[in-house]
Amino acid sequence: MGTVRAMSSASPRLRLSSATDILAAVPFLLGFHPERSLVVIGFVESWVRVSTRWDLPPEPGIFAGLVPLLRREKVTMTVLIGYGPGPLVTAAADEVTRLLREEGIQVQESLRADNGRYWSYLCTRPSCCPPDGTPYDPVASPVAAQAIVHGMVALPDRQALERSVIPRSGSAREAMDQATERAAATLRTTLSAGKHANIASQLIAEGITRVRSTIDLYTSGGRLDDDEAARLGFDLALIRVRDEAWTLIDDREVHRTLWQDLTRRLTPHHVAPAASLLAATAWRQGDCALASIALHRALAADPAYSMATLLTQAIHHLLPPELLRDNMPTPEALTEEMGTPNPSWLVPLLKLLSTPSR
Repeated sequence: MGTVRAMSSASPRLRLSSATDILAAVPFLLGFHPERSLVVIGFVESWVRVSTRWDLPPEPGIFAGLVPLLRREKVTMTVLIGYGPGPLVTAAADEVTRLLREEGIQVQESLRADNGRYWSYLCTRPSCCPPDGTPYDPVASPVAAQAIVHGMVALPDRQALERSVIPRSGSAREAMDQATERAAATLRTTLSAGKHANIASQLIAEGITRVRSTIDLYTSGGRLDDDEAARLGFDLALIRVRDEAWTLIDDREVHRTLWQDLTRRLTPHHVAPAASLLAATAWRQGDCALASIALHRALAADPAYSMATLLTQAIHHLLPPELLRDNMPTPEALTEEMGTPNPSWLVPLLKLLSTPSR
C-alpha cells in the first residue's frame, strides 16, 4: 500500500543537501526505519514537501497516484530511495524514474540502501560512488539531531509502529473484558425498558455528550477508566455518535492519544469505530503509516466497516486529507442532515450487543 506524508506549514522544515542527509531524514519523515521499501521525497525548491513509501515488491499499478500527488503539492524535484537487495529495488526504482521523467518531473537522485551502505543509480563515477557502495550512519547525521530537536520520531521498524496499536493483553485485557460485559448488561436493561424510538434519542444524546467530555478529559491529561472506556466503545457503534467524534478531530495531539488508547483497550471486535477515528486522525497529521495500520485493525474487526473502507481507498490512491476534511459537516449540519433519531439507528449497537465480548 502506498503511504504519503505531506509537510504542512507547521511541520519541521528539513533542508537536505547530500545523500547522507536524505538517508538520515527518511526514517523521521516516515516515522520508522524502512525495510524493503521504495521512498519518493518531493521537494519545493530545497525544502521537503512530501514523502511517500511503498512496500517492495510493488503491486501492479500502485504508482498511478504519484504524479497527481506531486502536482497537487507543487513539487519541483524528487529523490528516490530504495531499501533492500538490488534485484528487488532496481525494477521499482527504474519504473518510477521513467514515470516521473515522462511527466517532466525532475529526479535529482536515485539511491539504493542496504545493510548500512548506499549506491546511486544516477552516478557512475567510482571516485564518489564505488561499486561496493558507500557506508553511512543515519544516527550520527546532523539531520537526525535536527529532527529529534523538532520532536520528530523514528521507530526501529514498521513492526514497532504496529505494536503501538495492538490489543492489550493479560490482566489489562481481562479487566477490560469484564468492564465490557458490565456495560453490555446495563445497555440491555436500558433497551428492554422502553420504546426504541425514545431510547435512540436518549443514547445518541448521551453518546455525543460522552464523546465531547472524553476529549476534554484527555486534553487535561486524564484517561477513561475501564468502565467508561467500554461504554464509549458501545456509544461509537452508533453512527451519529461516531461521526460527532469524526467532525471534532482537529490538529491537536489529544485526538491521536485518545483514539490510540481506545484502539488498544477496546475488546477487539468492538474496535472498528475507534481504530477508524485513529486512522482519520493520523491521516490528517500526514502519518499514513499509522493510519494504514489502524485501518487494518478496523477491517479485521469488521471487514465491511464503511468508514475504514473509505479511508483505505483514499490512502491507497494517495489522496490528500484536505479532500475529505474540507467537506466534513459540522456537528450542527450532521444533526440537520440525519434528522431525528429512530430505531433503525440502533441496529449496529444491537448487533454488537448480540456478539459475545470475549
